Amino acid sequence: MLTRQPQPFDLYRGAYSALLYLLAPLIMLRLLWPRRGKPGHGRRWPELLGIGQAPQVAAPIWLHAVSVGEVVAAGPVIRALRERYPEQSILLTTTTRTGADAAQGLLRDPLIMHRYAPLDFPGAVARFLNRYQPLAMLLMETELWPNQLAACRRRRMPVVLLNARLSERSCRRYQRFQGLFDSLAGNLSLLLCQHQDDADRFVRLGVDAARLQVTGSVKFDITYAAAVTDAGQALRRQLGDDRPVWIAASTHEGEDEQVLAAFARVRRAVPRALLILVPRHPQRFDGVFALCRSHGFVTVRRSDGVAPGDGIQVYLGDTMGELPLMFAASDLAFVGGSLVDVGGHNLLEPAALGKAALTGPHYFNFSDITRQLLAKGAVQEVGDAEALAGAVLALFADPTERTRMGAAGQAVVQENQGALQRTMLALETTLRMPVPPPASPE
Repeated sequence: MLTRQPQPFDLYRGAYSALLYLLAPLIMLRLLWPRRGKPGHGRRWPELLGIGQAPQVAAPIWLHAVSVGEVVAAGPVIRALRERYPEQSILLTTTTRTGADAAQGLLRDPLIMHRYAPLDFPGAVARFLNRYQPLAMLLMETELWPNQLAACRRRRMPVVLLNARLSERSCRRYQRFQGLFDSLAGNLSLLLCQHQDDADRFVRLGVDAARLQVTGSVKFDITYAAAVTDAGQALRRQLGDDRPVWIAASTHEGEDEQVLAAFARVRRAVPRALLILVPRHPQRFDGVFALCRSHGFVTVRRSDGVAPGDGIQVYLGDTMGELPLMFAASDLAFVGGSLVDVGGHNLLEPAALGKAALTGPHYFNFSDITRQLLAKGAVQEVGDAEALAGAVLALFADPTERTRMGAAGQAVVQENQGALQRTMLALETTLRMPVPPPASPE
């Protein structure tokens, strides 16, 4: 009797899975061991094995975003899905702890829950899918894992790659392992690419053009309601309309010290200057507050509800969800995670609010966005505390340049918008989601 020969897909995935199990101790140690700028998963580490907390929502759409950059890109998609389909639940997964922290602002909605994605062990993926029973999987950018994709295909789940990008270097690398790429891409229902160049590279790798669409990058579909700018103006009146104010947002350990050193120089030249300091992680609020005072700065916390008058030097942003209004209340912004090797944070937030912005040299989490803003003169790069102080002082002294930079940032955001609408139309067709009826006239 003839036996069925294993298909190449099975061979590739079998060898890959065997290697994963062989390296499992090292993989788990690297993921779970906290490192500077890379906090561990804490008590939630069993979620990496597909076990842990019980489901909070039923029959969700599963959206996977590896870390901070992908979570930022996923935010507009999640909000659009919830607005368009108010009964549909969403399961957001991340791989990293920093990604999980970035997702917190989305979790006020009871139909959105966060879990850590299962590692790509076959058993972990199966447990995860059995537990949550998702309707479809949406992947941000180019996050392809063989066992996840194979398990979704066996369950006949649509899998859509959102905000897809493929560099020339990655394309050539995949060409050397064409069979492996075929085994991955064959499980994708649709690829929504950021640029035509990305789509062309996928075609070179053999992806059927019928499964490709160019939608642009959803990261740029960021808007703020008038209530945010109104609240920012109200805060600015409390801070002092005629007082120079800058914000250092999303700072990390080892970076706060550099920001405070820069601020000491700024204060010597501009004694009335105020620093709004917003640490990235809530667990650091107390420590950063003590750090500010140990450096001799008169500091108050926003959570105390005290209006920071002229005698206050540092205003510690220790509340959640208020970063946009603090950007709106400032003259200029430094976005952290960039003077230390963390990879930066989203510069589109101050850009969308028309604020001149500064970044350190470490912005690899948002390299595409940052380079566009740098090219248009909307952002300045600083290398250390001394350069940060110099840039702040120069921009304090030049309101015309601040205005120009802010307008350039807003132009970059506006020129790149529209991807979200194109993405939603593609998802409706691919996921066979019903088009919602038009709103009833009032």
